[in-house]
Amino acid sequence: MSQTLFDKIWDFHHVGTRGDGRELLYIDRHVVHELHAPHAFHELDANKHTVRRRDLTLVVQDHTVPTRSGMPLRSAHIDATKLGAQKHAVSLVDVESPEHGIVHVVSPELGIALPGLTLACPDSHASTVGALGCLAFGCGTTELVHVLSTQVMALTRPRQMRVNFTGRLARGVGAKDLALHLIRTVGVDAGRGHAVEYAGEAIRALDIEARMTLCNMTIEWGGRTCLIAPDEKTIEWVRGRANAPTGAAWDEAVAWWRTLPTDADAKFDREITVDCSQVAPQVTWGTDPSQAIGVDEPVPGGSEERTTAALAYMGIEAGAPLAGVPVDRVFIGSCSNSRLPDLRAAAAVVRDRKVAPGVKAIVVPGSSTVKREAEREGLDRIFVDAGFEWRNAGCSMCAGANGDVGQPGERVVSTTNRNFENRQGRGVRTHLASAEMAAAAALAGYIVDVRDWLPAEDA
Repeated sequence: MSQTLFDKIWDFHHVGTRGDGRELLYIDRHVVHELHAPHAFHELDANKHTVRRRDLTLVVQDHTVPTRSGMPLRSAHIDATKLGAQKHAVSLVDVESPEHGIVHVVSPELGIALPGLTLACPDSHASTVGALGCLAFGCGTTELVHVLSTQVMALTRPRQMRVNFTGRLARGVGAKDLALHLIRTVGVDAGRGHAVEYAGEAIRALDIEARMTLCNMTIEWGGRTCLIAPDEKTIEWVRGRANAPTGAAWDEAVAWWRTLPTDADAKFDREITVDCSQVAPQVTWGTDPSQAIGVDEPVPGGSEERTTAALAYMGIEAGAPLAGVPVDRVFIGSCSNSRLPDLRAAAAVVRDRKVAPGVKAIVVPGSSTVKREAEREGLDRIFVDAGFEWRNAGCSMCAGANGDVGQPGERVVSTTNRNFENRQGRGVRTHLASAEMAAAAALAGYIVDVRDWLPAEDA
């Protein structure tokens, strides 16, 4: 019987079926961050439970970590998480570790997330590692405690959808633009109840980090999880990672990974095709990721309450262009766009230019490893010389849980995955965009079409 990539991984990990119809899925890897770890450890202690597979569990500090140099690396969550990890003898990537960073950046970097594995994480953007062909699920606090205790997760088998990205990307267009274009096209609920497979020639052309950007945004249109079939790019990216197999085990793993892609005649519950050649650099105008347009399009209007409320909050007029709208802050970072290729692309726009007067611009690498590699390449100097602030790794302005927020009424161009009201500070108005678009806005002092700012050799 023909199977999809999802079927092959799900069926391999299926343990049993509960009386309520939910299926029990064995979880190969479990990664936890410090917003949820303290409560989970407390619940384990209260119920006299232990972590069933300490060797398969990793704890990361990211959401509440200060990113400014010289600040105390302390918070109630950080301290409680460290104590809990020590008590339960699980691996901890501490805030002072050389491997420290955002959970969705660190887990693939360390080879915790691998093709064909299942992974659970108490964070809605767990699907990021679907870029490697790793079947990941976000979980709530109750589910988190259950996984820690049993190493299985109770799930309703989702329906399946394939999104085929055809054609070639134009210059200045990347994975973030594909994600925003897709969400604006299908809406924020289109993926509800579905496991999504991203496929097509445009996906195969993306590097692994760009695939992570696309997969990271899956939850923003309702998807339960997502996958991209592992290919030779995936195998080479994973090779040599700290927790990747070695020797004969590596050869066996690679042989299995090559059997995982969806069978040619496998069926999906729904299929969507996106012509990438028609996608322009995207930027959001409203207060959810579906309220996006090409930077060369006018802001849409309408009498729908959701539209009028978004326009009012954002201080944007229907029919007007976004290009030329002044910005106060620019944030390049988060689990969407903080990896080395993101920083390289932004630095290529910034090189030998200056941040516009009055704009506060910061760059926050997704991990300490990314930060070191960027500094070896001199990317930090490019940003600093231009007037950007170069920060330490962490979630920073994405959720503002560490104090990195804008001021009321400020307009921010951000590479994060969410532009909800008050997300980056009370009254802050957020425009989502790619790292290149954000960099160009910092230089101009207003939203611009990055295609006009690309280096000559890329034009």
